[in-house]
Amino acid sequence: MANTIATFLFKWRWIFVLFSLSLVVALTMGSKHIQYAADYEVWFSDNNPQYLAFSSIQKTYAKSDNVVILLTPKDGEVFSTETLASIEWLTAQAWKIPFSTRVESLSNFQHSYADGDDLVVADLIRQAEQKSAQELEQIKTIALSEPLLLNRIISPDAKVTALNITINLPNNSTEGSPMVTAYTRDLVKKLQQQNPNLQVHLTGLVVMDNAFVEASMEDMGSLTLIMFALILVGLLIFLRNITATISILIIIIASIMATMGFSGWYGIQLTPVSASAPTIVMTIAVANAVHVLMTLLHAMRMGMDKRAAIQESLQVNLQPVILATITTMVGFLTMHFSDVPPFHDLGKMVVVGVMVSFLLSMTLIPWLIMLLPIRVKKQETQSEISLRFVADFVIANNKTIIGVFVALTIGMAALIPLNVINDNIWEYFDTTVQFRVDTDYASEHLTGPYYLEYSLESNQNGGISSPEYLNSLDQFRQWLDKQPEVVHVNSLSDILKRLNKNLNKDDPAYYRLPENRELSAQYLLLYEMSLPYGLDLNSQINVDKSSSRVIVSLHNLSNQAMIAFDQRAQKWLTTNAPNISNTVSSPQFMFSFISLRTFYQMVTGVSFALFLISVLIIISLRSLKIGLLSLVPNIIPPIMAFGLWGLLMGEAGFALALGLTMIIGIIVDDTVHFLSKYMRGRREKNLDAPAAISYAYTQVGSALTITTIVLSVGFSVLMLSTFKLNFELGLITAMTIVIALIVDFLFLPALLLMFDKKSDLTVTSQNHNVTGSTPKVVIEEA
Repeated sequence: MANTIATFLFKWRWIFVLFSLSLVVALTMGSKHIQYAADYEVWFSDNNPQYLAFSSIQKTYAKSDNVVILLTPKDGEVFSTETLASIEWLTAQAWKIPFSTRVESLSNFQHSYADGDDLVVADLIRQAEQKSAQELEQIKTIALSEPLLLNRIISPDAKVTALNITINLPNNSTEGSPMVTAYTRDLVKKLQQQNPNLQVHLTGLVVMDNAFVEASMEDMGSLTLIMFALILVGLLIFLRNITATISILIIIIASIMATMGFSGWYGIQLTPVSASAPTIVMTIAVANAVHVLMTLLHAMRMGMDKRAAIQESLQVNLQPVILATITTMVGFLTMHFSDVPPFHDLGKMVVVGVMVSFLLSMTLIPWLIMLLPIRVKKQETQSEISLRFVADFVIANNKTIIGVFVALTIGMAALIPLNVINDNIWEYFDTTVQFRVDTDYASEHLTGPYYLEYSLESNQNGGISSPEYLNSLDQFRQWLDKQPEVVHVNSLSDILKRLNKNLNKDDPAYYRLPENRELSAQYLLLYEMSLPYGLDLNSQINVDKSSSRVIVSLHNLSNQAMIAFDQRAQKWLTTNAPNISNTVSSPQFMFSFISLRTFYQMVTGVSFALFLISVLIIISLRSLKIGLLSLVPNIIPPIMAFGLWGLLMGEAGFALALGLTMIIGIIVDDTVHFLSKYMRGRREKNLDAPAAISYAYTQVGSALTITTIVLSVGFSVLMLSTFKLNFELGLITAMTIVIALIVDFLFLPALLLMFDKKSDLTVTSQNHNVTGSTPKVVIEEA
C-alpha cells in the first residue's frame, strides 16, 4: 500500500504540488484579517463561573476597567502648589481620554462639609496655584484622614498620588486598549514637559490589555526571526546540503503563512499564547521534512539515483509521518479540554500548520528535489557510525539501562509534589517590561492592581438604607481592614458616616451610621443631587438601591492566596451577615481560578490523548504489545520533566498546563518513527530484535537527533520572550523533548529487547549470533 501511494505521489507530483501551493495561497490570503486581542476577557469562556459573576457585577454597576496614573514629585511633596496644579490640569485632561467615563483624583474628590444648616459638596482642590501654605496644609489633613482617599489616591507619607480613570471600552474592540494607552502616554509627556518635577507610572487593566498586545506583536516579530535564523544555520550544519536546506525553508515559510492566514480567516484574536504558533509550527514543519530528506539522502549515499531515492523515502516515511502528524494533532487538540479560549486558538492554529507541513513534505519536497540539483557522497557518515556504536552499547547493557531509568523515573516522580499550582497574573510580564515596572512601583508605593469586588445584595428595593444592612456592611468593611492582605476598602458605609457627621454640624461624635432607614435614604438622595456629572454613586450602588459594591484593594497575591482570602471573607459573611447574598469577582480573581482549573483539565486531556495515541499506534503498527510498550517512553519524559521542574522552579501554572498537552503530541513522534523502523526491520527485513534495533538506529537515528535539536532550540527561543507563559512554555517543552530523545534512544530499545524476544516472524540464520554480540546489518534497499 505504501509503495503504491508513494509511486502515485511521485508520478503525479506536479498536480499535487499545484494543489498544495493553491491551498497555501488560499489560506495565506486570510492574513489581512489578523487581529490582536486587546481585552483580557478573551482569556475566559462564556460559561466560566467567575467570568459570569464578573459580567454580572459590571452590568449592575459602572465598569471597573481603568487606567491608573501615579504621580511622584521628585521633591517628595504632593501637597505643593506646583504638584497640585499639575494634578488639576491632568484631571481635566483625563476626561478627554478615549472611552473615559470617570476620573478620580485629589483635585476632584467630592469633599463634603457643613456650612451652617447646609451641606456643601465640592472639589477638594480648586485653583491650587493660589493656595496659601495654611490652605495646603488643611487640604493635606483632609486627604490623609479621608478613608476613601488614603491608600487609594494618596499614600500615607503623602509622597505618591494617583488618578484613577474608568474606561468603558466597546465590546470586542481590538483597537480600544492600544488607543487609550497611546493617548495616555502622550498626555503624560505633555504633563512632564510642563512639570519636570514629576515622575509618572502607568498601570491598570486597560494598560495591561495593551501590554498583552505589545507582547504578542514583539514575540511574533523577534522570536520568529531568531528561530528562522537558527534553523537556517542548524540545517546547513547538520544536512550539509544546500538543496535540502532550501526545501525545508520553503516548507517552513509556506506553513507559517498558511497558519497565520488561517487565524485571519477563522477570526482568531492573537494573544501572547496564540502568537507563539509560528515558532511551534516552524519547528514541527522541520521535523516532518527532515525525516523525508534524511531517508532520501541516506538512500542516495547507499547508491540509489535521485528518482529511486525519492520514491524510497516516500514509501518508508509515509506511514510514520502520517502517524506522527496525527498524534501531534491529537496532542494539540486536547487543548480544547481547557476552558481558556487562547489555548483553543493555539491548538487550532498549530493543527492547521502541522497538516500543511505534512502535505508539503509529501508533495513539495519530491518536486523540489527533482527540480533542483543535489549532490550526495556515496559513503557512510560519521553520525551513522556513531549510531551503530550507540546500538551496540544499548544491546550489550539493556538490563542495566532499564534499571537506571526505572530508578530515575521513580526519583523524578517523587519530586513532582514539589510543584505548587500557582500563578501571578502581573508576573506574566518580565521585569524589563514597562507595564511590569510601573505596576510593581504602584504596588510598593500606593496600591497595586490586585482587588476584589463584592456585590452585597439586601434582596429588597432600597434595602441598602436599612440599619441592619448598613451595620453588616460596616462590620464587613472593618473586618476587611484588619486583614493583612488588604490595602484599602471602598465602601458606602464610609460615605454615610461622613454625611451623618456633616449634617450634624461636622460634630465628630456623629461620625457613625444614621440610626434609621429614612434618614439614610435622605442623606444619600441629598448627596447624589449634589454630585457633578460623572462622579455619581453608580459605581457603588445599583439602580433600585438594593445592593452596593465593596471594592477591596489587595497586596500582590498569588492565586492560592487570593482564593484563600475570599474563602475567609465568604465564611465571615455567612456567619455574620446571613441575610445578605453576595457576588464576588475581579479580573485577578478570574485568572486565579482558570490557572487551577486549566491544570486539572489538561491532565484529563493528556490522559485522553495518550489513550487515543496508543490505539492509533496499535492499529498502525498492527501490534498490541508494541503499542502498549510505546506508552512507556511517552509517559516517562513528562514525569521526569515535571519532577525536575519541581526541583528547579516549584510553581506550576498556565505554562505547564499548556506544555503538558504540547509535549505529548510532539514527543510521541520520536517513538513512532523509531518503532516504525524497528517493525520494518522485523517484518520486511526478517531481522531479530537486536538487529532490528540496529537497523532502526541507522535508518532514523540521525533524523531523530536533528529534529530533537531543532525542536529544543526552537522552543528554547521562546525563553527569550518577555511574556512569562511563553518563557516557561519554552523551557518545559525544550527540556522534555531532550529527555524524550534520551528515553527513545536508550530505554525504548532496552524495553524492546526485553519484551520482544519472541516473534511469529521467520528470522534468517544470518541475523543470529550465538555469542550475543551485535550482528552487522546488511541494509537491503528496495
